[in-house]
Amino acid sequence: MMIKRILLIASLMMATCGISYAEVAVIVNSANGASIDQGDIKKLFLGKAKKFSDGSSATPVNLPANSALREAFDNQALGKSPQQMKSYWSKLIFTGKGQPPEELADDAAVIQWVTSNADAIGYIDAASATADVKVIATY
Repeated sequence: MMIKRILLIASLMMATCGISYAEVAVIVNSANGASIDQGDIKKLFLGKAKKFSDGSSATPVNLPANSALREAFDNQALGKSPQQMKSYWSKLIFTGKGQPPEELADDAAVIQWVTSNADAIGYIDAASATADVKVIATY
């Protein structure tokens, strides 16, 4: 009886751990023909690059800092916790070496921004992706 309870609790814990984050989709304008890999995504969102691989300008946008999807993106795509990102940008702002990407309210705002701007790159819940944008990576 005790073993069954332990197995049941362990199963429930494993099941709930798997649903903590939605799948994150990195998106660009559907007309964007640049080759963009994970390294490029990281450089763009950390302000270390300002252009796509084809030489065209790149303008990254973020979701709000308190968004679970942003936390997932920071952890999975950038390899940093939200606290590390806050510290990273604080240092760059203080030294005058950079500004973080603009924050947009939600997936719909990111999709609208990306469809309206050829140089835009953002991320959304993969389930929110439409045919109006091009998904270039998922996490």
